[in-house]
Amino acid sequence: MGEVLVLVLRSRRFMIGAVLFLAVLCFGVIGPQLTDRNPFQMAGGLFNPPSEKNILGTDNLGRDVFTQLMYGTGTSLLIGFVAGVVATGIGVTIGAVAGFKGGFVDELLMGITNVLITIPAIVVLILLSIAIKSRSATVMGVIIGITSWPWTARAVRAQTSSLKTREHVDLARISGYTTIELIVKEILPYMFSYIFMAFILQFSAGITNEATLSMLGLGPYQTVSLGVMLHWALLWEAVRTGAWWAFLPPVLFLAVASFSLMLINAGLDEVFNPRLRKS
Repeated sequence: MGEVLVLVLRSRRFMIGAVLFLAVLCFGVIGPQLTDRNPFQMAGGLFNPPSEKNILGTDNLGRDVFTQLMYGTGTSLLIGFVAGVVATGIGVTIGAVAGFKGGFVDELLMGITNVLITIPAIVVLILLSIAIKSRSATVMGVIIGITSWPWTARAVRAQTSSLKTREHVDLARISGYTTIELIVKEILPYMFSYIFMAFILQFSAGITNEATLSMLGLGPYQTVSLGVMLHWALLWEAVRTGAWWAFLPPVLFLAVASFSLMLINAGLDEVFNPRLRKS
């Protein structure tokens, strides 16, 4: 474990990604606690440019963009996190059960998984977002998560099918371990690195999927997110009017958040995949 930690800390990609993501996380989580401004509070006129009072100007309704950016970043990260947890949890569960049990159970679960893979996730997301009555940040995260797990399930199933034939699993089976105990104690610990990397990818996808839905007008209710900020900017033609401060900051933060998570994932892949390690 100590050797792995050293390798992780030596990974330039991981460290750069971790620093960038920590900066975004602190901005979105700690930032709102340090201001007395409300993201929906009027702070000036329509699309006022950056000034000493409003360092990133105001939006289409005169609300402070910097304050919205702090709250919006926190909301987008929350949605991405919930989506990552849900998608990874479902994918790992279905993949591990299918790979371990084999036979009819494997064919059934993988059949369902393959069917879902053929359906564009964004279509399902749009339909679900329209159908539900309350789109809180947590609910949106759950919705995104339950439509994003199939690829994780397929990968976990493949690894489980390989791991279940190993000697330590046979010894545990002889000792009387149940199926659940075998999967939890003898299979999943050997896939921890992959599961964590899958979560990172699902986290990143959750953030971008939220932005996509929000720009279509299907974002979270009664709150602000990076995607909601872009929706307002597009709706009020901030690009055409030259109000760059209304759309460029949320785009930048979306890009940095996704890029930092990709760097973290690449750094972990470099550590756990010997073929990618630098000599």
